[in-house]
Formats: sequence, structure tokens, C-alpha cells
Amino acid sequence: MPVLNIEVDIDLYRLLLQTARTNGLSLQDECLRRLDGGGRRSRYLEALLAELDTDDEQQRTQKG
Repeated sequence: MPVLNIEVDIDLYRLLLQTARTNGLSLQDECLRRLDGGGRRSRYLEALLAELDTDDEQQRTQKG
């Protein structure tokens, strides 16, 4: 599995950690659940995904 390192502010980190505990998941599993579309998606993660998609498209354009 590829590794993705992101920086998040402390409030978002705490919210993710609390939600993971509530759902009986690890922090990693909670993030994966949100990325897979389970439950309410974070606006921050949505923006991050959009940015990553844009970066990927730019890299493909430069290579092609």
C-alpha cells in the first residue's frame, strides 16, 4: 500500500482520533474509511484529494 503523509492541524487530528475511537477503529482505518466515502467526508480531505488529482494530471501532461 502506498504511504501518504499529510500535515493536519491539531483540531482536525483530535477530531479524527475521537471519531476513530468512537467507531472502534484505528486512526489509519478511520482516515481510509473517510477516503473511501464512508460516512461524512471531511472538507479538508476533499480539498486534499482534489489537489492530488490536479497534481497527477499535471504530471501526466508533462510526461505526455
